[in-house]
Amino acid sequence: MSFELVFPDGNRKQYDDAVSVKEVAKSISTSLAKKAVAGVLNGELLDLNEEISQDGNIEIVLQKDELGLRVLRDTAAFLFSYVAKKAHSDINFGESKAIEDGFYVDTDKENQIAVTELPELQEAMQKVVKSGLPIEVDMMDKADLEKHFENDDYKLSLLKAMDAVQIKVYKMGDFIDFGYKALLPNASGVKEFALLSVAGAYWQGKSTNPMLQRIYGTAFYKKADLEADLQRRADIKERDHRTLGRDLDLFFVDPKVGAGLPYWMPNGATIRRVIERYITDKELAADYEHVYTPILSNLDLYKTSGHWDHYREDMFPPMDMGDGEMLELRPMNCPSHIQVFKHHVRSYRDLPMRIAELGMMHRYEKSGALTGLQRVREMTLNDGHTFVELKQIKEEFVKILRLMMEVYKDFNITDYNFRLSYRDPQNTEKYFQDDQIWETAQSMLKEAMDDLGLDYYEAEGEAAFYGPKLDVQTKTALGNEETLSTIQLDFMLPEKFELSYIGNDGEEHRPVMIHRGIIGTLERFIAYLTELYKGAFPTWIAPVQARIIPVNLDLHSDYAKDIKKQMKKLGLRVDVDLRNEKMNYKIREAQTNKVPYTIIVGDQETASNSVSIRRYGQQDTNTFALAEFLDAIVADVNNYSRED
Repeated sequence: MSFELVFPDGNRKQYDDAVSVKEVAKSISTSLAKKAVAGVLNGELLDLNEEISQDGNIEIVLQKDELGLRVLRDTAAFLFSYVAKKAHSDINFGESKAIEDGFYVDTDKENQIAVTELPELQEAMQKVVKSGLPIEVDMMDKADLEKHFENDDYKLSLLKAMDAVQIKVYKMGDFIDFGYKALLPNASGVKEFALLSVAGAYWQGKSTNPMLQRIYGTAFYKKADLEADLQRRADIKERDHRTLGRDLDLFFVDPKVGAGLPYWMPNGATIRRVIERYITDKELAADYEHVYTPILSNLDLYKTSGHWDHYREDMFPPMDMGDGEMLELRPMNCPSHIQVFKHHVRSYRDLPMRIAELGMMHRYEKSGALTGLQRVREMTLNDGHTFVELKQIKEEFVKILRLMMEVYKDFNITDYNFRLSYRDPQNTEKYFQDDQIWETAQSMLKEAMDDLGLDYYEAEGEAAFYGPKLDVQTKTALGNEETLSTIQLDFMLPEKFELSYIGNDGEEHRPVMIHRGIIGTLERFIAYLTELYKGAFPTWIAPVQARIIPVNLDLHSDYAKDIKKQMKKLGLRVDVDLRNEKMNYKIREAQTNKVPYTIIVGDQETASNSVSIRRYGQQDTNTFALAEFLDAIVADVNNYSRED
């Protein structure tokens, strides 16, 4: 029963009898066999000891491969389930799987496994690893497997969804599990792992299903990789804007009054106000006209725009006003800005016409999707729309892009890249129908990027259905990629709303609409900045820029108050700590609160009209003349806290 296997490099090898994946690897080289953890035959992932007896394309999966890491993590999930069942005999399991940054196991009883129990379970797993217990692979009749799990509704549900008479199972002692593509042959292969956290998760991700308990973990083949990953996770935890928002008293969300509806505390409100004023001033200087438009509009507006047809699931239900009028909480600002444009007759001399607004919007988000400030139901978008002639697209695009890059520089945002998103040339029917305009617009965007000498990558099929766009992609401090800003050309809405301007020929012409968001929503942008700065906001943004601590309340408070008065006149945000606490305690607390400047005044400072300054994150205290320090902190703020 000879058969032939074809390897990725094109080489072929004949085998006379059934052979395991490991034996195939060994037939090539001993070193390959040592690194092998699984195989792929004709696209199907196989266990290392699984036998092959048919022709096919074979690939040996190594530890370094993405699939190899998945095999390890699936094995770690299996081992966790094994020890959890030993610790809790009545526990049932939902889904268990490897994921991009580790693995998870769902269990059926909320609070059955507490976070405090994870070290104990991890120790139990380590004992199993040291024992080197084999993980046996077998095939079982589906009916027998259903009988084995007759008291486990979740496993039964998973089994019923499987279209097979026989199912591959994995056994360790009397413990049985299924649903994995491939596992390591014994427990000893899972040396470097960690149990991480416990969270809630709906069964199969549906909010109508029961809430299960999800235990997260991770595993690597090398100790150094595990240590680096745990350090990365610690950094993420330290940067998490939800944790920092609580610790620095920036915002809170109370489900009792509305999930996804953040309350801005004074510190957070100050940060938000600074950013609002900053971006408004930037846009006014760039010839934008700022407006205020209602957060409620007649539903017909969104039917005309197409939002009702395309985004109805993301919109709140309309409100029936009882007289035939249906009002809708706006999900987008563009129809509102169109009304501003339409309110007067426009001439080509008015173009480009730039309209901007810090516009509040509402999105119908399910509770399970809400996350701190990053995913909310009420948000304020730094929104802008420019109405231009076709020939003005390139010049206006360049102006918007330069404004964006100025803003990034002021916020010290450096890790971003550009994506030009075009329509799919093979599937043009789903886009606005005008080939010439598409070609012209796309070439204008490309020429503008080339003229500016900016690196970018092109993505066909990523354009909006109404026009090409530029997306500015960034990595958040937590490692996630998201769109920070966008510039979108729109030929469709001017048509839908029958927009026009009078050209220099005296005839009516259709403008092109450019949508742009410089910093996106204030909520998501502040979440991004909080994590970027790790809560240590630069002086110009910090809610409290300086805190004054008198050494002796009786002797030095008057001088501290006088400094505060002078700083307030300069527009600085400063407070004086007059609590009856020890000075070192106050200094430590100022550092904990990430205040940029701690000002200490005692006998010497009072006598010489000077201040002792400790910068955030520094141990040394330096003394300056008061006037010199005031000049320095004002310069710090005016220069957006940049060192250049």
